[in-house]
Amino acid sequence: MPHPQGPVRGGPVRGGPGRGGGELSAPRLRGGSPERAGLDPEELRRLVQEVRDLTAGDRPWASGAVVVAGRGPVLAVAEAAGWAVRYVAHDPHTGEGVELPAHARVPMTVDTPFDLASLTKLFTSVAAVQQIERGTLGIDARVGAYLPEFHAAARHDLTVRHLLTHTSGLRPELPLYDCADDTERLALLRAEEPAGAPGTYRYSDLNMLLLQHVLERVTGRPLDVLVRDGITRPLGMTSTRFGPCPGAAATEDQRRPWAKADRGMLRGQVHDENAWALGGVAGHAGLFATAPDLAVFCRALLTGGSYGPARILGPDFVELLLTPPGLGFAMDQPWFMGELAGRGAAGHTGFTGTSLVLDRATDTFLVLLANTVHPRRRPPDSRPRAAAATRMARAVRTRPS
Repeated sequence: MPHPQGPVRGGPVRGGPGRGGGELSAPRLRGGSPERAGLDPEELRRLVQEVRDLTAGDRPWASGAVVVAGRGPVLAVAEAAGWAVRYVAHDPHTGEGVELPAHARVPMTVDTPFDLASLTKLFTSVAAVQQIERGTLGIDARVGAYLPEFHAAARHDLTVRHLLTHTSGLRPELPLYDCADDTERLALLRAEEPAGAPGTYRYSDLNMLLLQHVLERVTGRPLDVLVRDGITRPLGMTSTRFGPCPGAAATEDQRRPWAKADRGMLRGQVHDENAWALGGVAGHAGLFATAPDLAVFCRALLTGGSYGPARILGPDFVELLLTPPGLGFAMDQPWFMGELAGRGAAGHTGFTGTSLVLDRATDTFLVLLANTVHPRRRPPDSRPRAAAATRMARAVRTRPS
């Protein structure tokens, strides 16, 4: 990898357009030195080296990783390490990945798309707040007012705020992947009763699935179109889209008993089994994106909802989105934000190895994308994410020049 003070690898993202296309309407973030951004170059060198180390050895934290980080309008780090595709399968007898020969492996690049997994929730949340800003959705309105056929949600007076703050009481997920068809999946979701009292925090994919149905009902448009037209196209995020996404970093050799479906080695197809069962477009998972695209997304939120000529939210509604406890965004969580937590930092993680953090107090952002589930899922370990965020926090030393 080049030195963080040198030219940023990758430059403008060259991925293809999302569904429906669209012209690039916002400028790309430009690379610059750490000093120009008011960041300590030594801390950023250590950040880059530690990300490199995460992909090294026989049992790495991730097969490959990409890290981008910046402050203000300056992209000070954009680095890739390891492999987008390293394994052909997982061998359950040895517990090891079956490696591809060296010539057949695919190296990671800054422009490699990743399955974002639960980072998709952030885009669903922004799409919801856009409708709140427009007056078509009430944050404290009852879900049943929009979806009367969702009888359980209506009976328990679940609100849009409950969904956005994970306080609906719904359990983490449902086995939609085991249903025979979409009719059965929808019936299961409509009948799902909260497992706990509404108002109590319990992280759940079901919140974003219900929110997806609410958004599609009030707008008459599917979620992928809402995300494309309202967020990714205006911001020029041309490599961000719902799958399939050929060329993405590989994820898992998905087989039972460690997974919930038998699908083989996945690359460019959504990893989450429920999102897959729902056709790849879901409120909780399904988006693919590159790290430079996510840097633009972070920058737009840090600047109050605008980036270049594009405006996706007004400043008051970004404030609503990011005021604790956060709407869709996790706030001040040291377990993956490290020392960036504690002053209003916002972000999220994804099961496939993805994460982002933005810190309005210092105008900084950090995106770390990795394929930690390649060749198979393991117990989650967010210590490397927290360590990277701590490096970023310690790099903030002066005002940007």
